[in-house]
Amino acid sequence: MKINLHPKEGLLINAFMLVFIIHGVQVGVGLAGLPRVVYLEAKHDAWISVFLAGIVTSVVLVFMVQMLKQYDSADLYGIHVDVFGKWAGHSLNFIYMIYMTFTFFIILMNYVEIVQVWIFPTLPTWQLSLVLILLVIYAVYGGIRVVVGVAFLSVIGTIWLAVVMFVPLQFGDFTHLFPIMNANTKQLLMGAHSTTLSMMGFEIIMFVYPFVKEKQKAMLFVQIGNMLTTIMFTIATLISIVFFASNSLEKTIWPVLSMFKIVRLPNLERFEFIAVSFWMLIILPNMCFYLWAASKGFSRILRKKQKWGVWIIAIVTFAATFFIKSRYQMNTITDLMAKAGFYLAFCYPVLLAIIVFIKKWFKRRESKHAETS
Repeated sequence: MKINLHPKEGLLINAFMLVFIIHGVQVGVGLAGLPRVVYLEAKHDAWISVFLAGIVTSVVLVFMVQMLKQYDSADLYGIHVDVFGKWAGHSLNFIYMIYMTFTFFIILMNYVEIVQVWIFPTLPTWQLSLVLILLVIYAVYGGIRVVVGVAFLSVIGTIWLAVVMFVPLQFGDFTHLFPIMNANTKQLLMGAHSTTLSMMGFEIIMFVYPFVKEKQKAMLFVQIGNMLTTIMFTIATLISIVFFASNSLEKTIWPVLSMFKIVRLPNLERFEFIAVSFWMLIILPNMCFYLWAASKGFSRILRKKQKWGVWIIAIVTFAATFFIKSRYQMNTITDLMAKAGFYLAFCYPVLLAIIVFIKKWFKRRESKHAETS
């Protein structure tokens, strides 16, 4: 069983691209509603919870990268087999494959819902879903370098939206931020926990790592990518708290998109239409990387070509869109996915890293004993 992967030279990517990968996969549909869900837990100290969540993510990334460094060039699927054996390892791989597939589905459906609410109320779900899925399949078929290119273009092409977010500040009331640190520790931690769905995505490093050229630089660039995400999320939450009155922020489902309503450009009354359209470019790296990682798991578990996995997962996802009939169903599935993401993206990788460190330590100890005896 192959544990270490050695991709062809032509498939390798420069380490600095990890900045765009991590940042591009973290920023997605979750950002649109992030300020509200955190505010419900931590009130006007919500921005502190978001910043705290970013620090926790940074610590988890340290464990992930250090674990990956214990191997020459292995991804999570290979590490599972090495640590737990073939059957248990593949069982865990299957769980992660399902997790990646469900996350792909959640991102797709949440964006479709945003488009239906903001731009085309009568648009059938299956039509936009089909277009997005085919677009993602086309990108994933191009291989890892094309998917990384999508992440790069997404970050570069939508960075101007981050600047536009500052426009609502001129109508804001900064007294909404005071008194600072009014929330207790439990509220701050619950607020940080509620960012799970938005912060998720960084776990993709566990699948991309074998394709990185300068692996010794991986830690630096993943931390920069996460730092950019943390700063953006914290600022978005701060601006939302300053702009909205407390009762209106609690009732606004997508506060970040709602703030775009006040932006006015010549000959363009509804700027939020532009923002929602560009949001598709924001979610594309999310969908591409999750489909790529899930199909890779399909390939490793069933020993089939990855392209088979791409089509099977895409078809199953498209079929699943017909079963979501109401917002309540979507909210329920999204909440379940957020809970699963907390354990599979934040908690489990740290536990696995500790197990890997202990196993490698015992192996080194045994080899030293063998040399001295």
